Amino acid sequence: MIGLSVFLRGLLIGFSIAAPVGPIGVLCIRRTLSEGRLAGFLSGMGAASADMFYGAVAAFGLTAIQDLLLSQSDWLRIVGGIFLLYLGGKTFFSKPAEQAAKSSRGGLFGAYLTTFFLTITNPITILSFIAIFAGLRLGETGGNYISAAFMVLGVFLGSAIWWFTLSFLVGLLRHRFNETWKIWVSRIAGTIIFGFGAVVLAIK
Repeated sequence: MIGLSVFLRGLLIGFSIAAPVGPIGVLCIRRTLSEGRLAGFLSGMGAASADMFYGAVAAFGLTAIQDLLLSQSDWLRIVGGIFLLYLGGKTFFSKPAEQAAKSSRGGLFGAYLTTFFLTITNPITILSFIAIFAGLRLGETGGNYISAAFMVLGVFLGSAIWWFTLSFLVGLLRHRFNETWKIWVSRIAGTIIFGFGAVVLAIK
């Protein structure tokens, strides 16, 4: 029962951290509309994998890794912000037909990698996990690595459930969008992602 309780708390944490719509959410929605549910879902899974990594750092009490990541938070923020600017510009000028072709040639793996990179370079993610785990005392496993593993698994699945739900629901609307609408979606999404990048770089 203890393992189930820890797993359910991890599930809730993973879902709660993934659910707020940020640049990853916008990117997932846009890719789902332009390239299909699988591309959108794999975009979300990149973020879920990064959430799992940070969840593991917090759950297993890997303070050395925490300190290293936090000490490099400025560089991570700059790299992540610049990549958001690039991704925003690329998304703004892309065309739906081009995106579909990329997906069929291995772009699905690229969709996973880009969101993994964006999430892993976001200092706010690790700060969120540290704050939640410290506040709820979830990192105090007392050397019980099985409980920590259940927690990490819950975080990953909670995040994955959100991305599956989002990509599935958005996918239901995909065929209602013609090429003109998809182009406008790309432009709006690109502008939002570019704006996120500008904000990330402006924050000190």
